[in-house]
Amino acid sequence: MSGGDMAKPLLGQGSMEGEGRTAPAAGRTVGVLGSGDFARALAIRLVCSGFKVVVGSRNPKRKVGLFPSAAEVTFQAEAVKKADVIFVAVFREHYSTLCDLADVLAGKILVDVSNNTEISHHKESNAEYLSSLFPASTVVKGFNVVSAWTLQSGARDGNKQVLICSNSPEAKRTVAEIAQVMGFTPVDMGCMSSACEIENIPLRLLPAWKIPIFLSLGLFLCFFTYNLIRQVIHPYIREQKNKLYKIPIEVVNTTLPCVAYVMLSLVYLPGVLAACSQLYHGTKYRRFPDWLDQWLQHRKQIGLLSFFCAALHAVYSFCLPMRRSHRYQLIETAVKQAMEKKMNVWVEEEVWRMEIYISVGIIALGLLSLLAITSLPSVSNSLNWREFSFVQSTLGFIALVISTLHTLTYGWSRAFDENQYKFYLPPTYTLTLLVPCTVILAKIIFALPCIHQRLLRIRRGWEKGRYVKFVLPSATGEYSSGETSSNV
Repeated sequence: MSGGDMAKPLLGQGSMEGEGRTAPAAGRTVGVLGSGDFARALAIRLVCSGFKVVVGSRNPKRKVGLFPSAAEVTFQAEAVKKADVIFVAVFREHYSTLCDLADVLAGKILVDVSNNTEISHHKESNAEYLSSLFPASTVVKGFNVVSAWTLQSGARDGNKQVLICSNSPEAKRTVAEIAQVMGFTPVDMGCMSSACEIENIPLRLLPAWKIPIFLSLGLFLCFFTYNLIRQVIHPYIREQKNKLYKIPIEVVNTTLPCVAYVMLSLVYLPGVLAACSQLYHGTKYRRFPDWLDQWLQHRKQIGLLSFFCAALHAVYSFCLPMRRSHRYQLIETAVKQAMEKKMNVWVEEEVWRMEIYISVGIIALGLLSLLAITSLPSVSNSLNWREFSFVQSTLGFIALVISTLHTLTYGWSRAFDENQYKFYLPPTYTLTLLVPCTVILAKIIFALPCIHQRLLRIRRGWEKGRYVKFVLPSATGEYSSGETSSNV
């Protein structure tokens, strides 16, 4: 690992929110208590960032080979004496073993980097517990959301943010300086009461994805059951044909595009509902209902899941001709045609339908891929707001329109065929058209000049029923004031 590359800060000298700061003195000594994986990664990163590191261990002779040669490995008491800032890289249950160092730790800054095994496992946070054990020391919570891998490989390969909280602004500023020199972005989370929330962050598993995932699974189960009835159960009851072989590939492949299509429309439906709310109330300052607010916040995850289902649909469709059942059906069809002496089975309408259907589907998948790529932080950060809005809003709506054409081309004239209504149930694609067509129709209505201009004025701060003052010249040349409603 290159020390020069690791030591170079990835960000320019900045400041934590609202607080100016200067770079720490060169060669500052920093202590690390602990010899686990995180302590070793932390020591490596500190050394490569230009700090003098002293590691405190209960068995320094056994642990010295685990740390870089530039780091001094000694007993805990000796390490504490040589540093003013000490990273406590031990588990909560081992905090009591440090009580013998209470006198030496007095006046020191202790950085608690620990996490729990469960969310809110204890009544008080680890940092608050450490502070109660060492009241003469200043405790700062930080670096617990950074993994050991990120510390070793550099902030470029992981999250750059380091969440920091403490009751001492000076201590927070000192730890923030160290974090910035290490290449991370310090974020001030306030006083020590925020430590519990910071410690819960690494334990949460995809908190922003739960609702979208359950939504996609619910839609998948609904459409899968619907297709199962039409494609498997109906032939078995009406014609005594066993179509169970269709379940793993064909039924799933019929379900995936339905989920992808509806999920894509659900990305833009809350925007339509929000616009309707603003037009109805005549203001942008009225708070949306909680369910709509949550829906708007989950649009990114819903869109990515839509792309995931569309990509799976493309893979499944590519594999359809590879199935053994498909080959048997081709041979059976060829034998029937030969027995009936059909020399020309070319159907011009069907050929054009499939050519257009596949072509439009490829374009729709390409646009969805572009939407998914630009949602990545590394890509979106390189776009300005207008570029990002154009891709996610304009191109996203175009993707919805093309997906609608893809669905309509697939249906063609099948919606008017009585044989397509199994158990009097309409084809699946007709059900999927309801929400997307509603969104497209609403978008067209909002594009009308009279409605578009009113909505634009509302989003620029205009409010219905608000009175504004005006000044008019009188007949004598003097000016008089009055009031009028802004919706006149």
